[in-house]
Amino acid sequence: MQPLGNRLLREPAETLLARRDLGELPDVRALRLATLNQLLGRHRDLLETDPRGDVFVRGQLLAWSPSPAALDAAADAGLRVLRTEPLSGLDETLVVLQVPPGADSAALLARLRARDPDGSYDFNHIYTGSGSAAAAEAQLPAARLPDAAPGAMAVGLIDSGIDSTHPVFHDAAIARWGCAQPVPDAHGTAVAALLVGQSAHFRGAAPGARLYAADIYCASGSGGSAERIAGALAWMAREKVAVINLSLVGPPNQALERVVAAMTRRGHLLVAAVGNDGPAAPPLYPASYPGVVGVSAVDKRGRVLPEAGRGPQVMFAAPGSNMVSAAPGSPPYRQVRGTSFAAPIVAALLARLLPTPDPSAAARAVATLAGQASDGVAGETGKGVVGQRLRIDPQALK
Repeated sequence: MQPLGNRLLREPAETLLARRDLGELPDVRALRLATLNQLLGRHRDLLETDPRGDVFVRGQLLAWSPSPAALDAAADAGLRVLRTEPLSGLDETLVVLQVPPGADSAALLARLRARDPDGSYDFNHIYTGSGSAAAAEAQLPAARLPDAAPGAMAVGLIDSGIDSTHPVFHDAAIARWGCAQPVPDAHGTAVAALLVGQSAHFRGAAPGARLYAADIYCASGSGGSAERIAGALAWMAREKVAVINLSLVGPPNQALERVVAAMTRRGHLLVAAVGNDGPAAPPLYPASYPGVVGVSAVDKRGRVLPEAGRGPQVMFAAPGSNMVSAAPGSPPYRQVRGTSFAAPIVAALLARLLPTPDPSAAARAVATLAGQASDGVAGETGKGVVGQRLRIDPQALK
């Protein structure tokens, strides 16, 4: 980790946040589709769309803990096993099946489901961040932090890479999973800072907490897949990380649904952004799975952002507009907007209440936070708005 960056702290305040960043960021409801279209345009060799138009890794199907007979049936259909991922923290297995060149992925998926109706098969869908932050896959051996004192606070993050050289992470304890070499990204850096960041000019919701950070992208065109999320969650399960933030959204997926259910049964709290596709949009995942703490975003007056998702999946709301977080490069802080940046505030508050995975304690943690929330509105702010005092106003850095 590089030095604190005192030069930045001694310079005039406008170097910390560009003057152009003082205005409110626009509605971000078109951002997800634009991101997916850009990915498809750049990586047609790696990505394709399913019959609903959702993006997945080209020619890859997922099978959740398939039986030997199910794998034999897949082989008979012309599929080959590309990878077998033991999810040791969950006592399950995820198998990635390769579709033969020129074959129809959707037709083969339908055939697998028809031959094994009790099994779980799906495309290897892609998931993206749920907000705007200005500005070949290799496994990194799971990094372990030194044993901590009993009761030490920890929180998990599944996102893109973190710029750990940023001043807000100078004293942060970070364990990493995912990439052979760190690949800093604006989204992951901003979300991580809102969780554990701290500097003379900035304070996240849980400074001093140990951060378990999984980069599921690694600057790969096929990054952000359901397979990668499952692997990251299994790592979190092995490390017994009780509360995990996922500021990611995408389509329903049977493998993702199974891994989420396995985590919640073990007493983990998964905190996920509900997305920015607008109030009339279909629900996005993983926020909409049972047991997940879905988070919407409000502005500085406590009003739900117009682009934020609505529905029963919303459990809490938190600040997600007219706020600042850390950014790679210069200036070192930028405005952020969207449900991506509300979710880590809720995750940090829950991490204070749930030190280890436990189903009963997880339910009590949610109830305790609900008791601290403002009056909620079903489908908009859920149990209520929390963390308003944790929003860092751009004017504070002008």
